[in-house]
Amino acid sequence: MVTPVSVSIVSYNGRDDLRDCLRSLQAPGQFPFAEILVVDNASTDGSADMVAAEFPQVRVIRMPSNDGPCPARNVGLAEARHDLVFQLDQDVLVRKGCVERLLEEFARERDLAVAAPRALDAARPDIIHYDGGSFHYAGVMALRHFFVPVDRCTNEPADVDAFISLAALVDRSKLRAVGGYDPAFFILFEDHDLSYRLRLAGWRIRALPDALVDHRAGTAGISFRGGPSYPARRLFLHSRNRWRVVLKTYRKRTLVLALPGLLLLGVAYVVFALREGALGEYVKAKSSLIAQFPEIRAQRRAIAKFRTRGDRGLLGAPDLTFSPRIDRGKTGSLGERILSRLLRAWWACVSWLVP
Repeated sequence: MVTPVSVSIVSYNGRDDLRDCLRSLQAPGQFPFAEILVVDNASTDGSADMVAAEFPQVRVIRMPSNDGPCPARNVGLAEARHDLVFQLDQDVLVRKGCVERLLEEFARERDLAVAAPRALDAARPDIIHYDGGSFHYAGVMALRHFFVPVDRCTNEPADVDAFISLAALVDRSKLRAVGGYDPAFFILFEDHDLSYRLRLAGWRIRALPDALVDHRAGTAGISFRGGPSYPARRLFLHSRNRWRVVLKTYRKRTLVLALPGLLLLGVAYVVFALREGALGEYVKAKSSLIAQFPEIRAQRRAIAKFRTRGDRGLLGAPDLTFSPRIDRGKTGSLGERILSRLLRAWWACVSWLVP
């Protein structure tokens, strides 16, 4: 008997990518999904109408406004008829055998909340784009095998701290038990935040390098695939959402002990914002964060009710990962290495005191 799996795709103004995503799901020999849902974030390019016309068996849910992928993903989880939900972004193509491999891991492994495929760069499928990540105490995710050739990487299944939300087979009951995706992030760090809450609750996340998807261009105006300038909106979201993660999820003593590292990385953000002419976005990010404090306090109380693990077992100080497509100049790479070493040195001094 085939395990029933629902598919939930979040879409916004990506009609052509969405069409190709759906075709990849319905290709001959592909896994027989029990249902496919498209949650459309008020697209203006006719995406929802295209699905209705060309894929009548696909259920379209039209959101009244584009409030980012988080509310849409939560709607997909709520509307799916089955507990195992394959969540996708519209710019992902699913290779044959991917879902079968993810299901094998769910059948084999205990306490699993998420099984994540390896995401390859669609423009260069010999290069890994995302392969899960590790929690850095400074509030960022250190990405595994980020833009590294496939033939230079570890190709064994592994437990990881975090998954990347562009493609994942999830147990929706576990995700909803820890609050699902937090809409306040809009985008960026929302998967970091959800992964941390899942891990605090004692659930596991598994990365499978032999389950493959291809990832295309990302979200216009936010995703960065190289170019002369870094999106200002992305810098705003990074600067705000990093602090939202740690203020929500870290215990108070962890926050105090991590604070020097958090501030040091913040200095690096300021330098980068100045270089990109986006210091105003950095300042606006901090103002937005302050406005979120009452909500963050309430969420801290909610997290305390299901927390079964401390921070020490989850946090570390791995090397920071930065996109190789950012123009670093002559001193940028050296500065990144020095920053990683300083952060690691501080963590070595204080990590034994983390609760």
